[in-house]
Amino acid sequence: MEDKNITMARAVAAAVHKAGGRTYYVGGCVRDRLLGRETKDIDIEVHGIPPAALEAILQSLGEPMTMGASFGIMGLRHYELDIAMPRSEQATGRGHRDFAVFVDPFLGEEKAARRRDFTINAMMEDVLTGELLDFFGGREDIARRRIRHVDDNSFGEDPLRVFRAAQFAARFDFSVAPETTAISAGMQVDALAGERVMGELEKALQKAERPSVFFRELRKMEQLSVWFPELEALIGVEQSPDHHPEGDVWTHSLQVLDEAARLRGQACQPLWFMLSALCHDMGKPAVTEKRNGVIHAYAHETEGLPLVQTFLHRLTGEVKLVEYVLNMTRLHMEPNMIAGQTDRIGPYMKLYDRSVCPEDLLLLAKADNMGRLGPGMERRTLAGPYEKTEAKLRSMLDLYHERMARPYLMGRDLILAGLEPGEWFAPALAYAHKLRLAGLSKEEQLRQTLAYIRKEEREKSK
Repeated sequence: MEDKNITMARAVAAAVHKAGGRTYYVGGCVRDRLLGRETKDIDIEVHGIPPAALEAILQSLGEPMTMGASFGIMGLRHYELDIAMPRSEQATGRGHRDFAVFVDPFLGEEKAARRRDFTINAMMEDVLTGELLDFFGGREDIARRRIRHVDDNSFGEDPLRVFRAAQFAARFDFSVAPETTAISAGMQVDALAGERVMGELEKALQKAERPSVFFRELRKMEQLSVWFPELEALIGVEQSPDHHPEGDVWTHSLQVLDEAARLRGQACQPLWFMLSALCHDMGKPAVTEKRNGVIHAYAHETEGLPLVQTFLHRLTGEVKLVEYVLNMTRLHMEPNMIAGQTDRIGPYMKLYDRSVCPEDLLLLAKADNMGRLGPGMERRTLAGPYEKTEAKLRSMLDLYHERMARPYLMGRDLILAGLEPGEWFAPALAYAHKLRLAGLSKEEQLRQTLAYIRKEEREKSK
């Protein structure tokens, strides 16, 4: 069955054609069709009829909605269909904030396409005939797997396009054309709003098979320093070749990021998980040193926390996200360390209890282990040995969940036992929680907690 948005696009195009105009699919839906990718975003652009005529057509087909009056964009209620008219834009401020927009239904197809950012987004397809208009070589750029800007003059007006170029390169596993890299290198990105940069980063982290491409392309553009200085600082930071044959911390972090992309579908919080993979070793530049000829980065997991916090606050104000990433960064080394040191249950229970999301923590530990591929190494050389470690970690996680599902001591149980709420409640319940982690029954938790309170009261009265 044909998508209802496509059906409506054709109905609009037929009515526009009858009124003397033409309607084109534009932007991502044309690009994605040529790439063989599914798309939910259907955008059409109507040429050759006045705005009043288009509004009358939409009135005859449904319930029009103004989605961006100043940008000449409309829609129809109950349809996911953006309906635009040709427009030109001119920057009037810095940082993707202020643009003067001029709607002109008689602008012409080539001029309308020229305002777009990249050639792969500048193609137009006639909704009724299927004719493809490709004024700037977008189809060839798809074949050559490259991101290339349309117009030298207009491209530099929007500094967000620096990050869009890197984001598209990551999503489609393309490379940015040298001329686009060159023009991007000279653009001022400091006035951008953090949420706009975060929007492009999110797409790279959540949609790309190799999100590392985003950062490698920004490095080529010399555009890491303003928004990603903590990552730029990883470049050239040495690691022990015995443990990290892949090279410096930058290389390791990007390998971990790509390994995390393989696992993000299993994560409880996919975006937050990916950000944790990106941030996990930010502390290494501050603590890396050589001792007796051996490279160490002791306490990098805690020393990096202020850097991670600064980095995230630059991009987002989402408190829970920041708390999650800080927790994951602090604990990222512990699963593999504990699994390599002991079979005792206690350390695993304590670790999982400290984690905001132990399931995601184990995924990060796996990505961290797999992000150590040196030249010529194959993934199976790391994946095979890690299977035993992962099995142990997951077995202990199952036990942790089983223990957490059992009945446990609560404040009301202490009141029923005859205690008055007071200063002992908080430490007593904390003590009871330790007993819960140890697997004791609720009855035993109560017995030992009451004994603990009596002992503390005796000590206090001495």
